[in-house]
Amino acid sequence: MRRLLEACARIVDPRTLPIAVTILLFCALFGFGSVMYTGFFSWQVLLDLLVDNAFLLIVAIGMTFVIVSGGIDLSVGSIVALTTIVEAVLSEHMHWPVWLIVPAVLLMGTVFGAVQGALIHFFRLQAFIVTLAGMFFARGLCFLITTQSITINDPTFHAISAFRLDIGIGSVTANVLIAFITLLAAIYIAHFTRFGRNVYAVGGNARSALLMGLPVAHTRIGVYALSGFCSALGGAVFTFYVLSGYGLQGQGMELDAIAATVIGGTLLTGGVGYVLGSLFGVGILGTIQTLITFDGTLSSWWTRIVIGALLCAFCLLQRLIERHAKSVGRPGGSGAVVTPGRERARSDAGAAADSQTIGRAPEQAL
Repeated sequence: MRRLLEACARIVDPRTLPIAVTILLFCALFGFGSVMYTGFFSWQVLLDLLVDNAFLLIVAIGMTFVIVSGGIDLSVGSIVALTTIVEAVLSEHMHWPVWLIVPAVLLMGTVFGAVQGALIHFFRLQAFIVTLAGMFFARGLCFLITTQSITINDPTFHAISAFRLDIGIGSVTANVLIAFITLLAAIYIAHFTRFGRNVYAVGGNARSALLMGLPVAHTRIGVYALSGFCSALGGAVFTFYVLSGYGLQGQGMELDAIAATVIGGTLLTGGVGYVLGSLFGVGILGTIQTLITFDGTLSSWWTRIVIGALLCAFCLLQRLIERHAKSVGRPGGSGAVVTPGRERARSDAGAAADSQTIGRAPEQAL
């Protein structure tokens, strides 16, 4: 009985409540589909949620790090499209092998993200504006390279696309394996490395993190570089999925990634969130699409309507949890990394009245 009460207390804890609600909502949606539609409750339908959304999961993982750090990245969809174009051109026109193409596009995405992060930090520009410019820039590059769709006929691409791994009575593609490896690596980075702790600290309070001596500049640049890497990797996975490159691919994917991240329990103001929550956020989006497909009478635009309603609901839930956490004296909210040093830094930040000293702090921390 005592263990049951302790488990319940952990679930309602402000740090774990958002992800608990996300998991329960996913189970409820999948259970609803199982009751309403014949054939919905099957292992393969569950696996197909991953097969059809593996690329979105990878992009959402990168977005999770960005939002936890207190930023936003609107360029991810355009980077996905640029990746598909570059892969198609290198494969079909320049005849590069896939083992060289994938590292090249991953490097391209990483550098693209790092440049955005450097502009945001060193020039103190708004992340929204910088990444919006990056979105236009990457999308424009796609059509500068070619305005046509390029079909990939390389046998290696087709072999990777056709690969299936049997799991019980179902099967998954290579894209799912790549997505899960990325997810495990992201969980380790977020919760078991110094970089991950720095991301949470910067997202919770960048000034406090600076006064604590944390590498704010390196963390911010690293976060956007990681987002660019995940976007390029998501683009590579998307290329395996569709076997073509086109400049219009990935339109609106940045909004889907943000929605999956927020529904997964990550707070838009930063400092709060779990990478694992993004997995269930993507699962919820995929389940809604699958429910509409099984129904057969509803417009696909109902997906957007439901997602919009869920976003509003989760934003309200996060605000209520944040207020509750402050009222009971739990600093850091849900999922934030809180240390005694961070609390001392907060008090130090409140006492630091010299604006010129604060203004020089970023340069001292580089």
